[in-house]
Amino acid sequence: MVTTYYDVFFPKLSLKFNISPIAINIFGLPVYWYGILVCAGFTLGFLYSFRKAKLFKIDKNKFMDIAIFSMTASIIGARLYYVLFCSDLDYYLNNPIKILTINEGGLAVYGGIILAVILAFVLCKVKKVSIRKMLDISSFGLLTGQSIGRWGNFFNQEAFGTETDFILGMCSENTKNVPVHPCFLYESVWCALGLIFLENINRRKYIFNGQLFLFYIFWYGLGRFFIEGIRTDSLMLPYTKIRISQLVSLVLVFLSLVTFLF
Repeated sequence: MVTTYYDVFFPKLSLKFNISPIAINIFGLPVYWYGILVCAGFTLGFLYSFRKAKLFKIDKNKFMDIAIFSMTASIIGARLYYVLFCSDLDYYLNNPIKILTINEGGLAVYGGIILAVILAFVLCKVKKVSIRKMLDISSFGLLTGQSIGRWGNFFNQEAFGTETDFILGMCSENTKNVPVHPCFLYESVWCALGLIFLENINRRKYIFNGQLFLFYIFWYGLGRFFIEGIRTDSLMLPYTKIRISQLVSLVLVFLSLVTFLF
């Protein structure tokens, strides 16, 4: 199999990288960096949240059961959300097996969050676990996983934005060697900062169960709204020019603020 390589430049930082979407080949089968980093994000996010279970007085076995099923649901939700709103829906309808090739890219964060939260509500009800505490704990894992997983877009050379003169402007063959906004980097850093703030709130200003999750959806929604506005590969609401992720971000920011206040 021929391996594709990209020459990636950050001109104003005098940085150059030669990268490939494929990390290794095992018996002729490619293993993509995207898949590795998404898995790493899930794993580290889970471990981070797992350590919080005792602090929030949730049985670790119950937490593990709920988290594992919810994480599995998040992958399914993220993929279905992407397929439903992408511009190549007909391609997937004609080649349904391609829906399963998530290692090549094509996961939408909001789809994963929505399905994972729905399943978590059901499982928490069955196992008699506080859904608010469960969501609070999960917020640590979500920000960790998103911060790491976004680097899969770097190796695939996707999820970048419009042309820019900004110091972090990035060039590659996929950007036609024109500096563009590295949106994956912005989102990764934004999530990492959110994790720092989340830890600070947890230690000093924790008022009620569910507060940390409200902060998470507010913080992520706020950042994603602006980052999505400069992306060139946004998923669109069918038959409109509305970026679906911007719309969802606005709704989440509004709901988080209203819920926190009232």
